[in-house]
Amino acid sequence: MPGPVIHLEKLDKRFGRIRALAELSTEIPPGPIGLLGPNGAGKTTLLKLLLGQLRPDGGRARIAGLDPSRRGDRLALRRVVGYMPESDCLIPHMNAVELVTTLGRVTGMSPRDAMTRAHEVLDYVGLEESRYRALDEYSTGMKQRLKLAQALVHDPDLLLLDEPTNGLDPKGRRHMLELVHDLGHDQGKNILLCSHLLPDVEKTCDEVVVIHRGRMLDSGSIASMSQADAHWVRARVQGEVEPFVQSLAAAGLPYERDGVRGLRVQLDERGGDSLFALAASSHVAVTSLEPVRSSLEEVFLAALSEAEA
Repeated sequence: MPGPVIHLEKLDKRFGRIRALAELSTEIPPGPIGLLGPNGAGKTTLLKLLLGQLRPDGGRARIAGLDPSRRGDRLALRRVVGYMPESDCLIPHMNAVELVTTLGRVTGMSPRDAMTRAHEVLDYVGLEESRYRALDEYSTGMKQRLKLAQALVHDPDLLLLDEPTNGLDPKGRRHMLELVHDLGHDQGKNILLCSHLLPDVEKTCDEVVVIHRGRMLDSGSIASMSQADAHWVRARVQGEVEPFVQSLAAAGLPYERDGVRGLRVQLDERGGDSLFALAASSHVAVTSLEPVRSSLEEVFLAALSEAEA
């Protein structure tokens, strides 16, 4: 998709006295993008507005160049957008092949194409051996993968994924994140990943959009937002660590332990020269030195704290 895949202009949504979105404006570029925000920030409301399941009280939205408030565009959205909801979307008394085929037909696929694609995407998500089992026998992890399969059946250009790791154990979560990363980086899908779990977003996305109380808080690439701190470095040392630590303390350089052989050190105006000089005088060798980057979680919490203030 050339240009932004989603364009929001003063989008507003209220539920009685609650303002879920407050004149939200932003452009979301192509690629795997994380939609971040604490619970109640308005993330799911935004997805439902983009799909035309809700109508805005003000402003407008465009997704894949289409206006979800118009009926004709909502029908067209079914062909280019795949949606994995947070809650169950499974139809009782069906097996996985029947479900994915049926939802493929809803997007406009022919019966033959829908059946063929159903088998392909069930293989892709790892449900090939369970495709004919009744859905009420599925575990939470299997249901999550099935929800991803139905979102993929019509090979959409854009995926809206709402809390895809919700309720998963560590193994299931790792598998789901591997699938999402593959879709965004190897399969070339545009993805809007809605999550309050920052490590999930860090592992799968290149950029993030942060909203809080229905308002735009921050956006940008994860690399730039969690850029290296010019004053802190992570050092690995070889030799006796204690004399080196004592030298750091005597020189007034703040430090933190980072494992058995690692240290986080705040450098002075001399930079790394002072660190290597202290290491040499302490008879230890610095085997690696790298700048310390802020985690996405630190950036996110700092942005929330600033917004609250």
